[in-house]
Amino acid sequence: MNIAVIGAGAVGGYFGGRLAAAGHDVTFIARGATLEALRTDGLHISSPMRGDAHVPVRATSQPDDVGPVDVVLSTVKLYDLEASAPAMRPLIGPGTVVIPLQNGVEARAMLTPLLGADHVAAGIAYIVAVADRPGHITHITADRLVFGEADGTISARLQAFQQAGQQAGFVTELTPDIETELWIKFVRLATWSAMTCVTRSPMGVIKAYPALLSMMDRAFDEAIAVGRARGIAFPPTLVEATQQLVRNFPYGSKSSMLEDLERGRRLELPWLSGAVVRMGAEAGVPTPVHAHVATVLAPFVAGPPVPPPA
Repeated sequence: MNIAVIGAGAVGGYFGGRLAAAGHDVTFIARGATLEALRTDGLHISSPMRGDAHVPVRATSQPDDVGPVDVVLSTVKLYDLEASAPAMRPLIGPGTVVIPLQNGVEARAMLTPLLGADHVAAGIAYIVAVADRPGHITHITADRLVFGEADGTISARLQAFQQAGQQAGFVTELTPDIETELWIKFVRLATWSAMTCVTRSPMGVIKAYPALLSMMDRAFDEAIAVGRARGIAFPPTLVEATQQLVRNFPYGSKSSMLEDLERGRRLELPWLSGAVVRMGAEAGVPTPVHAHVATVLAPFVAGPPVPPPA
């Protein structure tokens, strides 16, 4: 397949690199130090789970040089998603599908008016990895992509991408109910991001304090209630399955938003706890825990607060 990857961080670098290593025609749309590293030394993946790889790759900052492709994987952070849309337009031909892999549940709605509903599917990346330096991805565990068309059809274009991913050695799941799958990840991630960031602590600390576990349960229930108010039919085992996941988390597990907070980066808070609060208000569902988190983390959304001039 002919595939373009917008962004070459942990998600885009890993999945795009595996696809390129399997022989697919992959182009990374990147910039700065990452673009230079990809051009000069290719993409490096370190993975005790799937094996290491060093892949020569095509990379450019000019999508016009690439032209239409079969699939566009959008892997930028949510706060850069709308601004990245102009870079996607030259990549879109009549049959192109864009698969946004951002956190939250609003990526498709953000891209549809900019790229056209016929071109935008939806997707979820389950992976623990980090771009520890430009052009180098350290993969820790999990490598699954879940994706689907908004109307629930099992399209030929996504079936072809599913086969490409399987050939590349990672797990692919084409679902007729991508909206529910998005919400399952969202209610978990929004809650775990909220708790780790508001405590500045890994999951092991939260698990050690019953009061924090209770707070996390309440935040999870709030997010589920918002989803149900919006018509999402969650599986009956969701709560039990999520509690089991929490019990199995290693002590040092951190959300990606906590990693960003610790490194002074921008936060995806407006599309996680902020989205729970916003959508809860629209549906008349109280969300006091997420509202608290969104309030106390608000000064850090754009990075470390800058004091006013003396």
